[in-house]
Amino acid sequence: MCEYCGCQALATIDELTREHDAVVDLIGEVRTAHRNGDVGLMAELARRIAAILEPHTQVEEHGLFPALAADFPDQIAALEAEHRRVEAVLGEAGDAPSGVPADPAWPRRLLDVLDVLRRHILKEQDGVFPAALAGLSTGDWEAIEAVRESAGCLLPRAAA
Repeated sequence: MCEYCGCQALATIDELTREHDAVVDLIGEVRTAHRNGDVGLMAELARRIAAILEPHTQVEEHGLFPALAADFPDQIAALEAEHRRVEAVLGEAGDAPSGVPADPAWPRRLLDVLDVLRRHILKEQDGVFPAALAGLSTGDWEAIEAVRESAGCLLPRAAA
């Protein structure tokens, strides 16, 4: 986790980071469920990850990323493509009538996409967040916060 640049002093970045931390914890639980052969629990945890990521991704894609896209167009496009890849596999757990995807390869695909997600989180925390701290204006942060307010979030705000 990034702690060297001070970006977590901004409430928006702190909240995005806390959401990342919650997702990383859930990824660990998915891995444990996989080791135990509990595909039902894997699917439940995938839905919980998706519930955190849905508003989180809105904040990034409609607030943070547009503010950085002019300076980092290829990196932002790659991050958004990773969002789509992660959403697709997580979404299979939400779309399954029984709550568990019928595809026997889904548990492996879930683990693979969670590895992508873990690397993605590191890219954001070690690259995007410090770049945002260094380059965005007060107006940019206000716009990002407005997106956050409209998107909502699953985790409660940190105590001030």
